[in-house]
Amino acid sequence: MPSWRLVSGLFIGFVGSLVALFGVGYFMVGIPSENVAAQSQNNVYYWANGKQMVATGTGVNRQNVTIDQIPEAMQWAVISAENKSFYSDSGVDPMGIARALVNMARGGQTQGGSTITQQFVKNTYLSQQQTVSRKFREMLISIKVGTKLQKKQILQGYLNTSYYGRGAYGIQAAAQTYYGVDAVKLTPSQCAVLAALLKGPTYYDPAGNPDLDKSATQDANTRRSKERWHWILGEMHKDKHITDAQYQEAIKKYPTPQGRKATKGMTGQISYLADTAKKYVLAHSDITEAQFDKGGYQIYTTFDKDKVNALSAAVKKIEKQRLDPKTRKLDKYVQFGAASVVPNDGAIVALYGGDGYENGHFTNNADTSGVPVGSTWKPFVLAAAMEYGTYETDGVGLSPLSKYNGNDHLKVRRPDGTYFLNKDNSTFFQNNESDRAWGYITLRKAMEQSVNTPFVQLGVDVGLTKVRDVAKAAGILDASFSTLNPSFAIGTSTPSAIRMADAYATFAASGKQADPYSVTAVKKDGQELQGFTKPKTTRAMDANVANNVTDTLENVIQNGTGQNAKALGRTAAGKTGTTDSNKSAWFVGYTQQLSTSVAMFRENPKDHELLSMNGTAGVESIHGGDIPTSVWTEYMKAALKGKSDPGFPEAEEIGEVSDEPGAPSPTPSVTITPPSETPTESSSPTPSDTPTPSSPTPTESCQFGWGNCENTGGTDTGGTDGGVTDSPTPTDTIGNGNTRGNGNGGIFAGPAG
Repeated sequence: MPSWRLVSGLFIGFVGSLVALFGVGYFMVGIPSENVAAQSQNNVYYWANGKQMVATGTGVNRQNVTIDQIPEAMQWAVISAENKSFYSDSGVDPMGIARALVNMARGGQTQGGSTITQQFVKNTYLSQQQTVSRKFREMLISIKVGTKLQKKQILQGYLNTSYYGRGAYGIQAAAQTYYGVDAVKLTPSQCAVLAALLKGPTYYDPAGNPDLDKSATQDANTRRSKERWHWILGEMHKDKHITDAQYQEAIKKYPTPQGRKATKGMTGQISYLADTAKKYVLAHSDITEAQFDKGGYQIYTTFDKDKVNALSAAVKKIEKQRLDPKTRKLDKYVQFGAASVVPNDGAIVALYGGDGYENGHFTNNADTSGVPVGSTWKPFVLAAAMEYGTYETDGVGLSPLSKYNGNDHLKVRRPDGTYFLNKDNSTFFQNNESDRAWGYITLRKAMEQSVNTPFVQLGVDVGLTKVRDVAKAAGILDASFSTLNPSFAIGTSTPSAIRMADAYATFAASGKQADPYSVTAVKKDGQELQGFTKPKTTRAMDANVANNVTDTLENVIQNGTGQNAKALGRTAAGKTGTTDSNKSAWFVGYTQQLSTSVAMFRENPKDHELLSMNGTAGVESIHGGDIPTSVWTEYMKAALKGKSDPGFPEAEEIGEVSDEPGAPSPTPSVTITPPSETPTESSSPTPSDTPTPSSPTPTESCQFGWGNCENTGGTDTGGTDGGVTDSPTPTDTIGNGNTRGNGNGGIFAGPAG
């Protein structure tokens, strides 16, 4: 048993060692300089061939100012919002540091300093490693700063080194970026908005940052900014840092900041390429946006300069040929988004994000959500049917030669025999674009002509969760899935153009999926950073399922709604898609070498709501088989010039033919026997189950709820009165309609929503 003298001696020695260590550390650390922190470098982006694409940085967007050039309202705004005891505390929050150390010991992320002094130190600290030694050194520096610098100097340093978003470091750059004035001219109300940004510009910049986080929309960010702006002004008033009169004046109206502006070099498609690469870097590393925008990174991308230029040229050529926004009102606000991905690899080689930052278009249309994909979703339904079968086949896959009712205005049946209802409990009917009576047609034919009713019923029969699972395995993200109701089967989901190109690349690669990627390597100070290896391919679906989807989609181009793509002059597969009121139109197609998606839509620039394209380009309606297919074909010709045409792997027969319940039996064949024998039939005659002719049901123009109307050419020729009985309600008949008019239709969100 050690004596009390020994224990006391060891304890005193341990404490003395800590004190000595603390003293040595305190003596060795220096005081951070805001001027050193202001030195920033360019980020340099490179094309896939290793040549420089663009150098862009934040050095020109930073200028330190002295405390007398920073309005008192700005100083008090950050103090009231972040550190009320700033002028009385030591500059260090021991409990905050203890929490951070405990969190690190548990393997979690460190938490930011809770005082303005600690934040100033963190802003100017060169190393961003989340380690105990770094946190200990940060504490020592904060203590030294608190004893060596005056509070005004610390506050000046903090405001000059903080990140306000949009590449703006420091209050002077923020004032110019958001309000176009020098910091000294900021009003108290404007100061509160800028102070709100310090909580996180990704979520508090009212312009929105959906490319960094889908939840950071313009509307959501504006709401957050206004709420915190109002709260900060309230805290300043409560703390008696502004008078009653100043407070009343400040809260009269929210001072909306200016819109974004293009920075040097960020023009044309370069802006969207750099945006996509930056987003990828932040998502695949622990680098923060603030650290990244300080510069000094070399980013090596997958983008092929020739293909990027070819895609942009294809969009501009077709735009010039077909659209005239200066003289035709309905051609205004039309936008395009497109992406091109390498199958069996995932590399994004080209994208089209919009008109460019320099034209005020800051949303990357190649990587945005909110644009429904329409009938380009149907291949996932077919793949799920071939993979899993329906509730009728006990898990045996379905053949694409199975027949489903393709008539217009049909009820959608649940597996238990009941029918889907609208919200008002009336019977829901699915519609096609025209009332042509297709009767029972194969799924292959329904895909070729993009008939909706077979795929809506098929999706329910297979199980909408299985359709979702197949789409997810192919590369579609959870966040873009719509509600699982019958309309899910015909494209109410909103994946990006990048994700649609990648998902179709899974079909092109015989069922092998690779996540899309845009960065191959990132370097900092000559050292390559970890986390940017090429994504691995995985088996998303059976190879023969994918090959049969491809075979079906080849037929869409050869004989169906995608015939404009035949001009490519090589083997290709693809699908058209058009949505409610022609608010968007898609074409997604591929060869073995390249998968490309093209989206076209109109968007209100004020509220970003989709607008109808009926009448756009001087035609009654825009469809996926029209302008989007023309853009796709123009680009693919250039992108694949000089390349071989390997075709596609042979699709082997798959699944069993299992027609939709209620489909008529095949007409029996009759065997003719020799005259000397009594004639016999190989089967009994077909039952006479054709309903009595009745007047056709009036055309409903697809307004009843779920629906996606899409079709191809044909002239109205009329149809014979009669109908197909929608069993088991024999009185509910559907008359033969007319052959379909030109074009594709859309997703119709009616009462059932």
